Amino acid sequence: MTAPVTTAPSWIDEFPARIAALDAAHLRRRRRAVLPAAGAHLLVDGRPMLAFCSNDYLGLAGHPALAEAACAGARAYGVGSGGSPLVSGHSQANALLEQELAQFVQLPRALYFYAGYGANVGIVPALVGAGDALFSDALNHACLIDGARLSRATVHRYPHADLAALAALLAASDARRKLVMTDAVFSMDGDVADIRALLALCQQHDALLLLDDAHGFGVLGPQGRGSLAEAGLAGAAASPRVLYMATLGKAAGVAGAFVAGPEPLVEWLVQKTRSYIFATAAPALLAQALRASLGLIAAGDGRRAQLAARIAQLRAGLAPLLAGSPWQLGPSGTAVQPLVIGANDEALAVMEALRERGLWVPAIRPPTVPEGTARLRIALSAAHTEADVQQLLAALAEVHARLHPPCPPTGESALPDPA
Repeated sequence: MTAPVTTAPSWIDEFPARIAALDAAHLRRRRRAVLPAAGAHLLVDGRPMLAFCSNDYLGLAGHPALAEAACAGARAYGVGSGGSPLVSGHSQANALLEQELAQFVQLPRALYFYAGYGANVGIVPALVGAGDALFSDALNHACLIDGARLSRATVHRYPHADLAALAALLAASDARRKLVMTDAVFSMDGDVADIRALLALCQQHDALLLLDDAHGFGVLGPQGRGSLAEAGLAGAAASPRVLYMATLGKAAGVAGAFVAGPEPLVEWLVQKTRSYIFATAAPALLAQALRASLGLIAAGDGRRAQLAARIAQLRAGLAPLLAGSPWQLGPSGTAVQPLVIGANDEALAVMEALRERGLWVPAIRPPTVPEGTARLRIALSAAHTEADVQQLLAALAEVHARLHPPCPPTGESALPDPA
């Protein structure tokens, strides 16, 4: 008699249990259908919400001039690009955008990518490889981390913004090619890297600096020209040791990314960046919208002033609430305001309580942020009004009082008197 055939459980059958484990740890993420795609007031799953979650920092994503430029681009070029940039996808509109981006950030040349993640994932391995050394801030964005992994270079991770630790690592390295990479504005904390000090270390140790300014471009610097211009390191002061990368789907209000810097370095990226070479090029309609956006950014001092006022209002309004509270507001002067709650379950509870009050503020949990630092990532925009921020402050005060009731004055009992 033939013995029955036993089949070992397939690893594919493990996924329901693995998803359940994410649920149990409060780490499962869920998408929500949104209309429109950005702005301060959204329909989320069909419900009106006041949103503090969009990276549309200047409120340009819904600007009619950008929509009209995109429509005109679609009429002139069609909707798709039809090929990769090194074959047939590099449209005249994309070429003009690259020229205008370089002029805007005051660097010799720019290269336009379809997405910011794809840009960094490709740029890093194009610059360094096995036997080279990478130095990465502990809080860098995932795209830089993943680019480092793909590069096969030796990665040295230094504590966040710890220049002394970075200097020691650079001094100890005997690699001929060294790349220091950092966010300019850190996406979950909102603080700004010390670009001048980083560049000084790169000059001292013959290293190249890759700067990811996803959250600074359009907001910081004269006319919104970015963190490099804010540091006084653009134009005539530009260094051949800096590659400047920024995204175009945040303050610029459209989509995509670019890298700018010395002509030979950018040309090398054209030849060797796999995520550029082997990806379909961005359609010209996006380039046309971005060309219009650059003009609005340059003329957007009023929008930047509005954003600065909302940042100041939020921080001043939270100060008395957080005195003695376990919640902490990170030291950010940018549009990214991190309200650190701590535990995953409490951060989710705060997010849900705000949602019940018509406010959408996302809870950010590990692995995006370190364990024990789950937070509300409050993203402010020039589109927010003073009343919008006041509504958020009032709701946070209500939720905080419910979760962390104030202690009674000394000598008084928290319990009611007996009947």
